[in-house]
Amino acid sequence: MAKKRKQLPLLEKVPVTGVAAEGKAIARVDGMTVFVPYAVPGDVADIQITKKKSNYAEGKVTRFESFSENRADPFCEHFGTCGGCKWQILPYGEQLKYKQKQVEDNLTRIGKVELPEISPILGAPETTFYRNKLEFTFSDKRWLTEKEISSGSELRQMDALGFHIPGMFDKVLDINKCWLQDDLSNQIRNAARDFCLKNNFSFFDLRNQTGLMRTLILRNTSVGEWMVIVVFYEDDAEKREMLLNFLAGKFPQITSLLYIINRKANDTITDQEVICWKGREYIVEEMEGLQFKIGPKSFYQTNSRQAYNLYKIAREFAGLSGSERVYDLYTGTGTIANFVARNAGKVIGIEFVEEAVEDARKNSRNNNIENTSFFAGDMRKILTEDFIREHGRPDVIITDPPRAGMHDDVIEAIIFAEPQRIVYVSCNPATQARDLNLLDSKYRVARVQPVDMFPQTHHVENVALLERRT
Repeated sequence: MAKKRKQLPLLEKVPVTGVAAEGKAIARVDGMTVFVPYAVPGDVADIQITKKKSNYAEGKVTRFESFSENRADPFCEHFGTCGGCKWQILPYGEQLKYKQKQVEDNLTRIGKVELPEISPILGAPETTFYRNKLEFTFSDKRWLTEKEISSGSELRQMDALGFHIPGMFDKVLDINKCWLQDDLSNQIRNAARDFCLKNNFSFFDLRNQTGLMRTLILRNTSVGEWMVIVVFYEDDAEKREMLLNFLAGKFPQITSLLYIINRKANDTITDQEVICWKGREYIVEEMEGLQFKIGPKSFYQTNSRQAYNLYKIAREFAGLSGSERVYDLYTGTGTIANFVARNAGKVIGIEFVEEAVEDARKNSRNNNIENTSFFAGDMRKILTEDFIREHGRPDVIITDPPRAGMHDDVIEAIIFAEPQRIVYVSCNPATQARDLNLLDSKYRVARVQPVDMFPQTHHVENVALLERRT
């Protein structure tokens, strides 16, 4: 006989007191921390426990007894189902307060290093429509909202074009309006979906790997250029041409109209052939007169305008006078490297992805920048003592690693290189704090500047300046 699962408790009239680093709200009951999504500090709610461990629990709100004074009305019709933009219910000033606290807590508790006064977080100039890239999935298994289910009416149309439901790879929420990218993105997506439905194009079955329409990727730049990438699963030339001609005719704003036929089991396009149907094979972003070509596979910070502010902070922290040798680690497509090159003597960029390095070199050539060099490969294998001896010790190192932070071997190489200054740009203050601790024997933290790149979410960027101890 199967063992009966223990009924988890319903906690009544629980005050919500804080925000966790992952963006969930925090309540404390009898010494136990309870993590709850879609609540804000000051709310009082009934919480159904969904998971219980020895020292914490997770739950969901079943009823609000009262709402916090510091609460905003969510502006998106998909809030609570989509899984994105979970902090819409926090006023933007409150979002910035908790992001600032997240940086301070991580650097203090994990870093355990002496810190200067941390500068106030730099808020984003736009809190909606700020992203320059979104990817939408076609699916024949549309997620039904609670409202649709409770209506009791039969739904004849189960195709969707939108975002995956968190934790469910084959269920997609049909998106009507997303507030993350310029509204032209909504117009293009909705027109593409409606055209496919009208013409009986099959949407992708993620479990059985069948169907014509797979994904739709939209990119744009601050100068108004647009890239549309339509990814098909089946190779049907007639239907493909119908859709692409429709999009090209309806949206003259599209600078680059591309397509891919992806027959793989996953959605990544890095190893796929991209075919240009109309316009250029790239779009252009501009920054202080510099032009950066962005291709379908190029990495670029997804908040263009705030990225410019981030790069200005990194350049200011670098303290360049025109003669310094700069190493730019995890350089990507060389945006920071090329951005600071006019203020440096020599800039050396290192990046794992070969295609990104090719983009970095092209960006230097296109902007007539002659004092950069780029190298592709595993950071810990390239940045060695021999490499540093061959290319010269850096005066400044700028590093912008992935969320996991830097490998111990990379940190050892930085310590061997002995730059005067290190500018550490991070999208994860927790791993940044760990790395600052490892660098503490040789470097002190001189300045810290948090930057909000992603309003309506808990994510925060942070820039730290480290100076070599004398």
